[in-house]
Amino acid sequence: MLPARIVTAPLPASRPDLPADALSDVAAQDPPADLPLERTLSFRLLMLHKLSERDSGGEFLQALGLTPSDARALATLGAFEPLSVMALAEACSLNKGQASRAAQALVAQGLADKRDSDADGRGVVLTLTPAGRALHARTLALVNARSRRLFGCLSPAEQQLLGDLLDRLIAHNRPAAPRPAREPAQGMRVASSSGSK
Repeated sequence: MLPARIVTAPLPASRPDLPADALSDVAAQDPPADLPLERTLSFRLLMLHKLSERDSGGEFLQALGLTPSDARALATLGAFEPLSVMALAEACSLNKGQASRAAQALVAQGLADKRDSDADGRGVVLTLTPAGRALHARTLALVNARSRRLFGCLSPAEQQLLGDLLDRLIAHNRPAAPRPAREPAQGMRVASSSGSK
């Protein structure tokens, strides 16, 4: 399960920069008919992702000496540490094998430390080293520069609206957290996910 800090906020109910009915008019319309592949939102999101990733691999390798997977793992670990390998995989959209290899590469380069997990005797927890934190700052600067290039054609208000809509889509499509097999006994408190990392 993702750390609580990754969970995105719901779309604000009130947007002062938009007419009150800007989104409700669209929602009230009939669902669109089937579209050609290139006009579907999922296809266009994939294309935007591919355009974004196309240049980032060489950029990360040249500027940081990291592969794209290692750079993604470093950026994610720096934002949400400490993380298990499974939480790292989920948080940065890598499969378990990719996340494990990225974690091993970061440890081998002296950018991350791993220690046995207190919560799971079989697992490990990853944190950044001082060298990893310094490289994380450079990685984040590259990510932000790439984001500005990618979304620079949008006004600040359009970027905010797009961000809000993406947050809403992510929240809508994220699997629900599994419920406990039984409810805790009265007086017992379940630890919140924000307290566990």
